[in-house]
Amino acid sequence: MLKQGFDLRLGQTLSMTPQLQQAIRLLQLSSLELQNEIQTALEENPLLQLADDNNVETTAETNTKATQENEASSSEDSFELNATDERDFSSSEIPDELSIDANWDDIYDTRSGSSSSANQDSDSDLSSFLENQEDSSDLGLQEHLLWQIRLSNLSTIDKQIAEAIVCSLDEAGYLCDSVEDIFTVLSEILPIELEDIEVVIKFVQHLDPVGVAARDLRECLLVQLSHLPESKLALKAKQLVEKCLDLLERRDYKEIQKRLKLEQNELEDIIRILRSLQPKPGNAYSSSKTDYIVPDVYVRKIKGQWAVSLNPQVTPNLEINQLYADMLGNVKSDNDASYFKSHLQQARWLIRSVESRNVTLLNVAKAIVDRQSAFMQYGEQAMKPLVLRDIAEVLEMHESTISRVTTNKYMHTPKGIFEFKYFFSSQVDTDTGSSCSSTAIRAMIKKLIANENPHSPLSDNQLTTLLNQQGINVARRTVAKYREAMSILSSHERKTLVLS
Repeated sequence: MLKQGFDLRLGQTLSMTPQLQQAIRLLQLSSLELQNEIQTALEENPLLQLADDNNVETTAETNTKATQENEASSSEDSFELNATDERDFSSSEIPDELSIDANWDDIYDTRSGSSSSANQDSDSDLSSFLENQEDSSDLGLQEHLLWQIRLSNLSTIDKQIAEAIVCSLDEAGYLCDSVEDIFTVLSEILPIELEDIEVVIKFVQHLDPVGVAARDLRECLLVQLSHLPESKLALKAKQLVEKCLDLLERRDYKEIQKRLKLEQNELEDIIRILRSLQPKPGNAYSSSKTDYIVPDVYVRKIKGQWAVSLNPQVTPNLEINQLYADMLGNVKSDNDASYFKSHLQQARWLIRSVESRNVTLLNVAKAIVDRQSAFMQYGEQAMKPLVLRDIAEVLEMHESTISRVTTNKYMHTPKGIFEFKYFFSSQVDTDTGSSCSSTAIRAMIKKLIANENPHSPLSDNQLTTLLNQQGINVARRTVAKYREAMSILSSHERKTLVLS
């Protein structure tokens, strides 16, 4: 039998107010995202404005002021015109009235204007010529190739094939689609054979940049080698690419010398030639653009002390539009009153959230700089171990808040621009009882490899030994992990022939 009853429990729940939700959301936004957010708010909320904006004037006052300014400007312009061009206009005054049949030429000498009009076509031709002479580096790869194809002597059908081939290239300039796939598509609209596509591919491969439309690296290099002057060395280079490209990728130089019967100096010359080629010919015409980082804070040394300041360009100063705020007391309609009250509240919330974000951002930046002052002075080898919890304890904040603040925020230091996250790293114990950051260890490894003998690169075991001699206790696998994280090749892969 079922029994009905009541179960009373006492509990607590944490609910975030809309204002708190907004503050947390703004805290994790980057500077660009924050600017977009504020710009949207300025467009949608009439009670919000930038602090440096002037208060809105009445329409009458605005019109009166504009009229006065225009009159003053006209007077000044008339004075300047009379003062500078008095001699030009004194002898040719414009009559108050012109006859119906009067021409402009009867009043003014328009020879210069007519000359300009007469040369309009030639100017147009010149402009067209200059457009065609545009720097090819500003064009994409496909546009650059299509421009050459249109100027070529290919037949109409071959030009269509060439355009289809160009449209099948990736950013590196390699042919993505197979010849069969291209033929399947084009054969439905053009009377062509499979061999026609192969012929046009060969043509495209010899356009600028040489080597585009290749199916693989081997074909790309061979096309570029065919453009070099004929010589015994160039012939050997072709043989190496055709037969031993896999060995070259593995840097197995002894086997290459054995198969091609080359002396060491010959192999060095061939490698020098191959290094002059472009394995990705399309990269020179890549449409990728450089992304610029705007720092959120600046770090400067003033009178021997590190000072941190917010970037005013990314920290807008907002305020309430007092003109619209004063209207609230004079509004009679309930709908209008509700509109003004809600937008006034939203404006105040946004201002407080932005101010809170700026204060938190500045405090976190100061705490990081205080901990990493040695880095500001000496660089990454002096980086100290630091985790989010350390900053959270100093500022009496939660780690999640520190994580939000340090994401997509950048600091301009004497050593460059770094994301806040860059200054956090794990620690490694040393023989002296102190600790060293993983960032500093990576910097040491990079320095050791940079100063190594290229004939005999340092192995991971040797790097570990050298670090241990400096008091840094790390395992070989840790060194290997740091090296791979910095995209540094192994000692075997770094071992190269010394080219004269």
